[in-house]
Amino acid sequence: MLEHNTADEREGIVHRALIEFESALIGYAASIVKDEDRAKDVVQDTFIKLYEQDPEKVKESLKAWLFTVCRNRCFDVIRKEKRMINVEDDQLTVIRDIADDPSRAAERADEHSNVIKFLDRLPQNQREVIRLKFEGDMSYKEISQTTQLSVSNVGFLIHAGIKRLRGLLSDQIA
Repeated sequence: MLEHNTADEREGIVHRALIEFESALIGYAASIVKDEDRAKDVVQDTFIKLYEQDPEKVKESLKAWLFTVCRNRCFDVIRKEKRMINVEDDQLTVIRDIADDPSRAAERADEHSNVIKFLDRLPQNQREVIRLKFEGDMSYKEISQTTQLSVSNVGFLIHAGIKRLRGLLSDQIA
């Protein structure tokens, strides 16, 4: 019976929050992401996170919680889009390399396979967080939740792992 009440309470909080804050959140998100459709997606994600929360943890500071989650989600979307643009730029560079210089394209492919090979030389914990970050496209916080490590430890492991990869790659070039 207690779980039923919690589910009812969650639905009630979400319903009231939708009525009271949805349009303000969409406006706020749109001012950050500069696109109404993306803003609506961000706000939808925000309300999904609200539903997943323990009602007792959010009901006292609901407005602040909603705007904080919305803001963080906006920045996640922007970061992801920047990475996608960088990947698209890299893909265009590879296409140009193939068209302009097939040997350069082969070099880039070799560099990529070396990074993968050297990644396997890293300690397991560094390898895991780097893969979650770059292959899984996860934030430090998401990695922290997944691995049960602190956010600062995740950041340290990623930094140390990338530094070690750079060292391994430069040793190979030298």
